Amino acid sequence: MQAKNGSKSGRKPGTGAARTAKRRPSAGTRPSAPAEARTAIAAAAPRAVAQASDRPIEQIIFPYINRIAAERNIDRLLLLLADFGRDLISADRCTVWLCNEKDGTLWSKVAHGVDRMSIPKTKGIAGWVAMHGEALIINDPYNDERFDKDVDKRTGYRTRSMLSLPIKDADDRTVGVYQAVNKLTGTSGFSELDKEHLLLAATYTGEVLKAAQLQEEIESTQREIIFTMAEAGEMRSKETGQHVKRVAEYCRLFGEKHGLSETETETLKLSSPMHDIGKIAIPDAILLKPSKLDDAEWVVMRSHSTLGHDMLKYSDRRLLRSAAIIAWQHHEKWNGTGYPCGLKGEAIHIYGRITALADVFDALASDRPYKKAWELDRIVKLFETERGAHFDPDLARIFLENIDAFVKIRNAYKDETEKPSEPSSCPPH
Repeated sequence: MQAKNGSKSGRKPGTGAARTAKRRPSAGTRPSAPAEARTAIAAAAPRAVAQASDRPIEQIIFPYINRIAAERNIDRLLLLLADFGRDLISADRCTVWLCNEKDGTLWSKVAHGVDRMSIPKTKGIAGWVAMHGEALIINDPYNDERFDKDVDKRTGYRTRSMLSLPIKDADDRTVGVYQAVNKLTGTSGFSELDKEHLLLAATYTGEVLKAAQLQEEIESTQREIIFTMAEAGEMRSKETGQHVKRVAEYCRLFGEKHGLSETETETLKLSSPMHDIGKIAIPDAILLKPSKLDDAEWVVMRSHSTLGHDMLKYSDRRLLRSAAIIAWQHHEKWNGTGYPCGLKGEAIHIYGRITALADVFDALASDRPYKKAWELDRIVKLFETERGAHFDPDLARIFLENIDAFVKIRNAYKDETEKPSEPSSCPPH
C-alpha cells in the first residue's frame, strides 16, 4: 500500500489485491436486490462515521445501493458510482475507470467535471493501479513519478491528493479503477480509513459493472440489428435510410416534450425505426406499384402493420417488444378510424401515437418518387385539422408549438441526392 508521502508500506506485493478479493462476495452470493445488498454492505462496513457529515456510513451507502441496483444504463451507472465514492470519502472528484482489454486502455464515460476520457493502462496513477491490482494513497502527487501532470495542465485543475484502488470481479480480475481526487476535509489528505470506505464501494461495483456492460452489449447489438433491418426494409420500398433516422429523432423529441421518462424516450427512439418492417413481406408488385392501388391491393398493403407485429412479438427483449407495438399501432387514429384494429384514443399505445405523427410529418416533408415535399404552411394546416381526429390532440399541440425543432431535425438528416455508390466487388485473387 501507499503511505501518505507516496512510498509503499511493508505489505507484501499482491496483499492489497487479495484483501480486496476477500471482501468481495462470490458470484454465487453477489447481492441481486437492494435488500440483499444492504445486508452485504452492512456486514462489511466498519462501525464508523462518514468524515464529511458525521452520519453513520450506512446512511450514505444504502440510498446509493437502491439506486445502483435499479440502474441499467451504463452512463448513468458510472455517474452514480462516481457520486457514491465521492460522497463516501468526502472527495472533490471521483472517477470510475473501466478496463478495455482490446486496446489496453482505461476509459470513463462520466467523470466529475470532465467529459469522456481514455488513457493508456501504462500511464498515470489509475494505469498503475490497473496494471498492479493494488491500492494507492498519494497525498503529494507532484512528487510521485507515476502521476501524469499533463492532465492538470490541460484542465487547469490542481491535484493535491489521490486515492486509487482496483475494481475486481468475482474471479479477482481487475475490471476497472476507482479514483478519488482531493480530500475536502482535514489537512493531511486521504487516510487508511478513506481507503477502507472506498473499498466498500469497489466491493459492490465489480459485479454491478460486469452486469451493466453485458446488458449494454446486448442492447447495442439490438440497436444495430434494428437499424440494419429498418434500413433494409426502407431500401426495398425505395425509401432512404435517412427516413428511419429522422423518425427516430422526431420520436425522441416528442417523448421529451410529452414528459416520458428518459428510459421510455430512449426506448421509443431506438424502436421506432422498425415501424414499417412488415413491408418486407409485401409483394413487389404492390409495394413498388407506381400508380394508385386498387381495393384488393390496398388490403394487402395495410397488412404490413400486422406482419411487422407478428415478426417481433415473440421477443422477450425490451426494444423488440416495443418495436412490435409500434409496427402494429402506428397507423391507428385517435378517432378510431385507423387500422389494423380500429383502436381509439388512449387505447393506442403512446409509442404508436407518437410514431404516427413522426411518420406522417416525415412523409409530408420529404420528396418521394410520386410527390414533392409539402410546404411547411400546408403541413401545419393539416396537423391543425387532424388534431383530435387522426392525431392525439396533445401530441399535435406539441408538434405545432415546437415545429422549428422538428424542422431542424429534418434539415440535419436530409436525404442523400448524390448518385448511389457501386455495389461492392470481390477483391482480386
